[in-house]
Amino acid sequence: MSEKRRLGRGLGALINEALTDAEDIVEIPLNQIKPNPFQPRISFNSTKLQELADSIKEHGVVQAVIVAPDEEEGYHLVAGERRCRAARIAGLTRIPALVRDLDEKAMLEIALIENLQREDLNPIEEASAYRRLMDEFELTQEELGRRLGKSRSAIANTVRLLSLSKWVQEAIVRGELNTGQARPLLAITDPVRQEELARKIIEGKMTAREAEKLASKAGGDKKRRRSKTEPEATDPLLKELQNGLQRHLGTKVKIYRRKSGGSIEISFYGDDDLERLVALLMPGGLR
Repeated sequence: MSEKRRLGRGLGALINEALTDAEDIVEIPLNQIKPNPFQPRISFNSTKLQELADSIKEHGVVQAVIVAPDEEEGYHLVAGERRCRAARIAGLTRIPALVRDLDEKAMLEIALIENLQREDLNPIEEASAYRRLMDEFELTQEELGRRLGKSRSAIANTVRLLSLSKWVQEAIVRGELNTGQARPLLAITDPVRQEELARKIIEGKMTAREAEKLASKAGGDKKRRRSKTEPEATDPLLKELQNGLQRHLGTKVKIYRRKSGGSIEISFYGDDDLERLVALLMPGGLR
């Protein structure tokens, strides 16, 4: 079976084993478990970890973690990072585990899919996980969307966040910016300018709509100086068409009217977004 078809299927089987195959579960020392090098999560909510630790103190570890033997010594954690962390907080020295021989690709697959299915990654972690799955398993956005039960546009819009400057991405991770506030900044190519606008959005506690207006004005001041013969469409019907195209394509669209004809400007934010738009506009591909 190809890796593309197999993606995500191994996780369910392993989780079921960890829940039902008690004979295969052993207790191993927590200090012998090494972090999963493919773990997509970079931040953990301390309050939720403490809540889980309190539950473990009272009820024990209900679901075994999944580990793979390390070539030298000990084990690599495959699934169950939060349980391991909470168990340490609860004062446990051993934890129930399902030991399985897995290669690096399987470890990556399970770690990413497990976290994505939990739906509590922050947006940047989620975007990085999507990007890594597509790279490692040579998946298109559409194929990944089918496997995760998400639309292609949802995958594309999330991955686009990785085009933001490092500072803006960190602000999203810290919870200072939400994705609605951050996405308009994708129209700004200068990372320094992105950060300046992000700070204004945070300090002004702007809504997503206000952030969009701010970014649009900043972009317009710099590079949207159209000639008098090509003004942006003001006709209500053209405005409605423009909005409909934006909803359909999932990106910014501008219609400009001239005396005879006009032009349509479609924005894209990186190679992945361009690929997505080409697939929408030319479903049969180049001929």
